[in-house]
Amino acid sequence: MPVDRLDAALGLLRAAARPQALGEMARYGLGGAARLGVAVPTLRALARELGRDHGLALALWETGIPDAQILAGMVAEPARLTPADMDGWVASLPAWDVCDQACLNAFVRSPLAWEAIPRWAAREAEFEKRAGFALLAVAAVHHKQRPDVEFLARLPLIEAAASDDRNYVRKAVSWALRQIGKRSAALCEPALTVAERLCEQSDASARWIGRDARRELLKMGSGSD
Repeated sequence: MPVDRLDAALGLLRAAARPQALGEMARYGLGGAARLGVAVPTLRALARELGRDHGLALALWETGIPDAQILAGMVAEPARLTPADMDGWVASLPAWDVCDQACLNAFVRSPLAWEAIPRWAAREAEFEKRAGFALLAVAAVHHKQRPDVEFLARLPLIEAAASDDRNYVRKAVSWALRQIGKRSAALCEPALTVAERLCEQSDASARWIGRDARRELLKMGSGSD
């Protein structure tokens, strides 16, 4: 990839920087060294302007700038991501929004996505582990052709991680459970059963996840009557 292509993309990012927003963003956990404060709608517009460019995506990620890494996911060519690329990105996640945007814009569209879920769910680092469950949540929405039974087989991952009390992990675990349950009527009942079991556990994090998921899944059930 020509160096001037990366320089041009970084120039666009810096022109859209919002240093005045960084303090408020940090309050919501949107940190990371060298963050520019570019708004997500602006990043989407820049991605449309730049177009898909996998070499540029890899170079943007390597800058370590969170805004550039979010843009990387938007311009990447998911079919060209290798396991090493995906694992490398996940190992260097600086914040939860970079994690979620990479899952939403790039990872979920990769043919390697489904097998990455249990691998990342087993990681210890907070954002790496979050990536496994964020990707599972996004896959529940976007993998339309995947059989429900495959999502059913991922529910044990959720129960195994439910005792992790780190904020960005437990929120992603709940997100995954809720999205699986909302995927179809056939999955709502088993997801709700998991939520009920978690509500009965002695662990505070598991109970929080169970209550959070149960509240939303019960609404889904009552809405279908």
